[in-house]
Amino acid sequence: MEKIIPSATRSLIILLLLISCTPAFAQNKDIEWLRSLNVNRNTSLDGGMHAFTQSTYPIAVAIPVAQLAYEYIGRHKEFVNNGWQSVAGLGIAAVVTYGLKYTVQRDRPYATYTGLQPYETETSPSFPSGHTSIAFATATNLSLQYHKWYVVVPSYAWAAAVGYSRLHLGAHYPSDVLAAAVIGAGSAYLSYKGNQWLQKRKNKKAQTIEH
Repeated sequence: MEKIIPSATRSLIILLLLISCTPAFAQNKDIEWLRSLNVNRNTSLDGGMHAFTQSTYPIAVAIPVAQLAYEYIGRHKEFVNNGWQSVAGLGIAAVVTYGLKYTVQRDRPYATYTGLQPYETETSPSFPSGHTSIAFATATNLSLQYHKWYVVVPSYAWAAAVGYSRLHLGAHYPSDVLAAAVIGAGSAYLSYKGNQWLQKRKNKKAQTIEH
């Protein structure tokens, strides 16, 4: 799992760099793909897609809270480490995502192009997608911590559904969602590796004191 995450992240970063080399082509494809998803969407799914979007922050907050609560109630050391690692991963994703949002200041697609049918309008900048970033940070945190298919598959299925919902509802360009997925997954991986380093250092220090 640890090898898969950075490999996928590198591939997505390379793809973004290649696209960014041809801005006009990238922008044309961005709006073309968004129109194909948003304008031709099945509007009966709007409620469900909106529910996926709205689930992002409650789920992202509930998971580390549950991990920390479980540790303090049952004295399970693993869960307190996982809980704080989840918090750190989400924190990194939030800082990077919202730092970029207000640095790049990209307008929402419906503010720039006509013909789109947004489910609702939002005033924050478009790039990258905050919901997608947080969803992929959450999914990656869980996948790296538990290494079980019944954790990994539902986690990434949910994160992918959140990302797709932002396109279905006309809230973001595809590149907003793609970049956010990279940021979220990368932030969680960075937090996970940082936590491993801290635990190794702590254990090494404890062994030194014992001897």
